[in-house]
Amino acid sequence: MKAYPHRHLLGIEELSPEHVQTILDTADGLREVLDRPIKKVPALRGKTVVNLFYEPSTRTRASFEVAEKVLSADSLSITTATSSVQKGETLLDTARNLEAMNPDMIVIRHSSSGAPHFLARHCRSAIVNAGDGAHEHPTQALLDALTLRQKKGRLKGLRVAIVGDLLHSRVMRSNVWLLTKMGADVVLCAPPTLVPPGIEALAPVTHRIDEAVEGADAVMMLRIQRERMTGGFYPSDREYHLRFGLTAARAARAKKDVLILHPGPMNRGVEIASEVADGPYSVILDQVTNGVAVRMAVLYLLLGGSAEAVA
Repeated sequence: MKAYPHRHLLGIEELSPEHVQTILDTADGLREVLDRPIKKVPALRGKTVVNLFYEPSTRTRASFEVAEKVLSADSLSITTATSSVQKGETLLDTARNLEAMNPDMIVIRHSSSGAPHFLARHCRSAIVNAGDGAHEHPTQALLDALTLRQKKGRLKGLRVAIVGDLLHSRVMRSNVWLLTKMGADVVLCAPPTLVPPGIEALAPVTHRIDEAVEGADAVMMLRIQRERMTGGFYPSDREYHLRFGLTAARAARAKKDVLILHPGPMNRGVEIASEVADGPYSVILDQVTNGVAVRMAVLYLLLGGSAEAVA
């Protein structure tokens, strides 16, 4: 497996195409460990990882924990609901106290953009961004890319439509940076109220979902993030579904072998119809499996795992 030069994974923006390729290739190599009768290798034995989650999470947190266990790392998961954050402790104080326990890595999810970068400046540990505000979610973009590459055999030249709440989506930002770096053609679609200012500099934007999915190799639907909304960004869920929801009829406008992706959790009947989410072209559960493989690769590369132990 190739060497990886970075100490942290803070975002996709600063990675080169070669670095992205290294992570995807490593994830491909580690993916088969998940199919073994005994899903355990001693690649990171003796390493300690702290999962520090300031926001709710199911898929991301669980897949990091599974990845750590498969690679034999010791892990500790902390949520703010059961930590001293509830008593007023700052992020820096929390980080310094964790640092005093000498972990090798801290995986952080935080509602503030830049929180992982802040930790990287103040901690000796390797830092992995598991989602920071509306900024980035690098491992999600990597697992999405791995899923596309497995199913299509390539990323270069694919037409990928990303549809939904662009304004609040860290998944969108990481995916646009990754997919465009790797040669894919990305088109973005959302109501005008849910388009972040200046995003047209990264990828073309349309307000018509039919136009976005026309001839697409893959369609990535994004969740309406009500918890981040402070006003009325659209009239109603029903109206949103009528105008921007992915139905079977709309999916039929894409290529016949289109892939349907969603980072989860899904709002069924809002951004995606159940018949599409559960349909034959949906790779949503493949994304979940690949999430474990990608996070194994990130842990392995940042913590200097042993190739012999994997073999």
